[in-house]
Amino acid sequence: MTLEAGQAAVAHRDGSGAVGTVEAPRRGRWIDVWDPEDSAFWAGKGRAVARRNLWPSIFAEFLGFSVWQLWSIVVVSMPKAGFTYSTDQLFWLVALPSLVGATLRLPYTFAVPRFGGRNWTVVSALLLLVPTVGLSYFMTQPATPFWLMALVAATAGVGGGNFASSMTNISFFYPEKEKGFALGVNAAGGNLGVAVVQLLVPIIVVAGAGLTLNRAGLMWLPLIALAAVWAWKAMANLSVANSSFRTSIAAAKRPHTWVISFLYIGTFGSFIGFGAAFPLLIKTTFVDVTPAHYAFLGALVGSVARPFGGKLADRVGGAWVTVCSFVVMGLGILSAVFALKAESFAAFLGSFLVLFVASGIANGSTYRMIPAVFRLTTPDDPGRARREAAACIGIASAVGAYGGFLVPRGFAISTSHFGSLIPALYVFCGFYVLCLLVTYFCYLRKGGPLSRERV
Repeated sequence: MTLEAGQAAVAHRDGSGAVGTVEAPRRGRWIDVWDPEDSAFWAGKGRAVARRNLWPSIFAEFLGFSVWQLWSIVVVSMPKAGFTYSTDQLFWLVALPSLVGATLRLPYTFAVPRFGGRNWTVVSALLLLVPTVGLSYFMTQPATPFWLMALVAATAGVGGGNFASSMTNISFFYPEKEKGFALGVNAAGGNLGVAVVQLLVPIIVVAGAGLTLNRAGLMWLPLIALAAVWAWKAMANLSVANSSFRTSIAAAKRPHTWVISFLYIGTFGSFIGFGAAFPLLIKTTFVDVTPAHYAFLGALVGSVARPFGGKLADRVGGAWVTVCSFVVMGLGILSAVFALKAESFAAFLGSFLVLFVASGIANGSTYRMIPAVFRLTTPDDPGRARREAAACIGIASAVGAYGGFLVPRGFAISTSHFGSLIPALYVFCGFYVLCLLVTYFCYLRKGGPLSRERV
């Protein structure tokens, strides 16, 4: 059932299946009856509608990630284009979009129930025009003062907010049994934007004669317009996507929300932080290596691994997959330290690819834990559990994204104070050990409140 603009009171189901009414008139295409847990409904039309909303969401999120991480690869070429910023300043230009993007994720989560998933996807896609147009202009102005360039870079954070609203919206479309894979695919499509931007931008900016950095922004303008039109034509808003600020407050009072958010710093924070810093790490550590030839590989393998992490978590439980991933990530860090001491780029690249794969798998498994934990801790109220789980997704995505700021700044501080990346890597390894212990204690230890369940 859809609702045309101007209609006021219509029947709909909330997360528990109860029938209610929507009093206020709304604009756009709305679906008012949605119950994916009903197998007949899901097989009859639910799955087809969910998929029709998933693909435009993936494309818009993909562009959001691409714009969010534009500066990770642009800064590598800025010295050649006449910009005279220091290495520390270049790391700031990489880190600021992640800081802003993480901060925007909570309000972006609230935008879905307030405006509708379809409507907000259109708006959030069009907002990407601000950082891309800004970058296009200022890349032609080498005399731009650093504070102004930092402000321009910060606007790319709007692309980071897209993830939270997209994941929250898609979480309402799918049943619990398929949610891990659906969220994994949705997130992987977005995460892939990091790899694509790091692969394509170096090619586009040198096409023809010389270096033309403003193309790094111009190349996305037609794709942004396409994303907005596709979302407007194909997607729908769900009345059951009704998590509110009150629901988020309730979710924020749950200890599990903050446990999972902490773990997400280690998983997604590592992925986006390493992805943002990797091109500049290669350039500053191995001066004879061209970052554009290799930097995109990390984000690529991490993005591809994410849905498999969700799928594996659907089968064996997210907590076990997450624990194993932190073990592998710690080993990857120690391998990277060995590679730096041996001055071996091949070993350094291989170590980081392991890190990216493990973090991608852990991204999917950690997100799969959220609906399972809330379902098990609120067994008597499925509707509340679903709403608070959706709110937790927004909170965790925001907290985890701060890793995209902390990791580049950690590398910058390590380099400036110690002249090496190794101290920062040891800190990251210690953090993964802590994440592993937290996951085990909260969800796997014998006698724990959820240890008998497949979280």
